[in-house]
Amino acid sequence: MIKTVFALFFGICSALLVTLVAGESPFHIAWVLTHSAFGSRYDFGMTLFYASPLIFTGLAVAIPFRAGLFNIGAEGQLTMGALAAALVGAFWDVPFGIGCLAAAVAGGLWALPPAILRAYGRGHEVIHTIMMNFIAAGVASWLTLSFFRNPETQNPETMPVVHRFLFQPIAFFHEAPVTWLWLLGPCVALLCAFVCLSTRWGFELSVLGQSERVAHAAGIALKRRRIEALVVGGMLAGLVGVGEVYGNAGCFVLGFSPGLGFMGIAVALLGKKHPLGIIASALVFGALHKGTSDLDFETDRMTRDMSCVLQAAIILSLAAEDILYSKILRRFIT
Repeated sequence: MIKTVFALFFGICSALLVTLVAGESPFHIAWVLTHSAFGSRYDFGMTLFYASPLIFTGLAVAIPFRAGLFNIGAEGQLTMGALAAALVGAFWDVPFGIGCLAAAVAGGLWALPPAILRAYGRGHEVIHTIMMNFIAAGVASWLTLSFFRNPETQNPETMPVVHRFLFQPIAFFHEAPVTWLWLLGPCVALLCAFVCLSTRWGFELSVLGQSERVAHAAGIALKRRRIEALVVGGMLAGLVGVGEVYGNAGCFVLGFSPGLGFMGIAVALLGKKHPLGIIASALVFGALHKGTSDLDFETDRMTRDMSCVLQAAIILSLAAEDILYSKILRRFIT
């Protein structure tokens, strides 16, 4: 834990020092980031809004990783989950829970082909899940524009969902688009923590991820657990669509995700692939995303692209946290 916190601090400080090259004060940049993310109720609401989908995409990466699998397909899985949630909400007279279930099932089904191919040794899941991202983008575009497009707008979006599916913003956050659906992420993360740490299924995933040979000797069904891990990861990614469709846009909008699936990889790494750590990690990345959005207005030479620099610096620092700890931090401690 100490190593991770130090690596996070080192990565942020390293990125801030880069601002000196652009002629900006790192202390001013730090103040802008902090004030923009937490300076008011609206700012904090936006931080929660940006963090909410990252909890799901972080979990979508972390759960398969416990079984030794790398899910790079969360972007496609969340796209199909959002599309399914929108279609159910627009055309079916069903309870709200069915829409959530549809989003999860759509994401899980999109992860199923790579899972089967990986389980039966027909290729690596990284390649397959990346390819499924491109297929999801094409399929979603085709269905939206050819069959379910809203004729009342020129935007590439589906028909709006019925009003009873929609959640209104919380008044406390002063018009920030954050609804009570943001609680779904922490609740799902808590459930994942219980499953991973207190059930036989979670234990078997951990054993498989640490040693395939030991898992086989223990009688664990390797193929089944690999398939289940990737499908569960896809279901978690699909739940991003619930908050996006029912709590924000009210429909499926093509290209609504600014790379949330890929950002989930960084969230999972910072959270040490622990469901509870992912909640805190998502808040950090949500705060960075919100904080950098004001750099265009509060500085002369920095833009919101600084968010990418911060994320890259954090990921590199986390990758080298053992070196940073042994070469820098331990010298100050000892």
